[in-house]
Amino acid sequence: MLDETVDLDAIALATSGAVGSDLANMINEAAILAVKNGRRAVSQKDLQESVEVVLVGKEKKDRILSVQERRIVSYHEVGHALVNALQKDAEPVQKITIVPRTMGALGYVMQVPEEEKYLNTQKELEAMLVGYLGGRAAEEIVFDTVTTGAANDIEQATKVARAMITQYGMSQKFGLMGLATQENQYLSGRAVLNCGDDTATEIDHEVMQLLHYSYEEAKRLLNEHREALDKIAEYLIRRETITGKEFMKIFRAVERGLEIPENLDELPDFDKKDEEKQPETEVDTPAKVNLSKKRKSLRIRRHQKHRQRFRPRKQNQRHQKVAAQRLNKGAAICFRLKKN
Repeated sequence: MLDETVDLDAIALATSGAVGSDLANMINEAAILAVKNGRRAVSQKDLQESVEVVLVGKEKKDRILSVQERRIVSYHEVGHALVNALQKDAEPVQKITIVPRTMGALGYVMQVPEEEKYLNTQKELEAMLVGYLGGRAAEEIVFDTVTTGAANDIEQATKVARAMITQYGMSQKFGLMGLATQENQYLSGRAVLNCGDDTATEIDHEVMQLLHYSYEEAKRLLNEHREALDKIAEYLIRRETITGKEFMKIFRAVERGLEIPENLDELPDFDKKDEEKQPETEVDTPAKVNLSKKRKSLRIRRHQKHRQRFRPRKQNQRHQKVAAQRLNKGAAICFRLKKN
């Protein structure tokens, strides 16, 4: 049984790409969580937690990290989230956590699209590459070194960049040439190159340049918002998990030069303030309505005068023709009478 808080549309967006067995496991995990908490109905919170359990595993709080590793993981995850927040073509952040999971993740950023999509534009894929490399960029900026924590990020970024060049026709050098085919789509889904060795080497160079540009862009964004990176990472270390709304609230507060309190409810609601700053729509008062009617009637009169100004020419031409015809007829009659 589901309670009134369940939003199936939000769950559908969070589970885009999941197969039927994954969805069944999520429902079972949500029911188990509800029973553990002594409730007869499954809530939205149970479903959201079950989605994370199926995708990244259960929380493993007995895995204790050192202080330095917690800082690295915190900056790494905030780097991902901040880079995505600064790009208009990236998906919004829903959750950031540095609690380790049973599938091996020491932390992760959960992003949920605003609507269900089946296609990705080139700008969205480029923003995705920058987002993948945001964690590694944050490590280099803050600690002046890199760790092994970005291994999966690099793998995913390389996969997307290679597909853009070989399959999607998004390379300036190769254009619309298809350089790879996907074999065994429902098994391994591995793409196989159908080009020569020299072309394969050029493809590697193109992938390398694209990843290098994305990495530099991620570092540029984080350097420009270094204060926000530090403040959000410090807050995440204390709380271990923050929602997407809390993340955006801290980011907007830092951009406005405000101090971050322990209780984020003390911060003003920036969304409402932005709405208040928007110009109000003008209300049509009786005086404005009368003025608009006068202007309209004046335009009509001017239009009528304009039409009347050009009508007499045509009318005069017609009158002249008719008069000429009548004169010709009269002259002919007079000539006949004189002749007789």
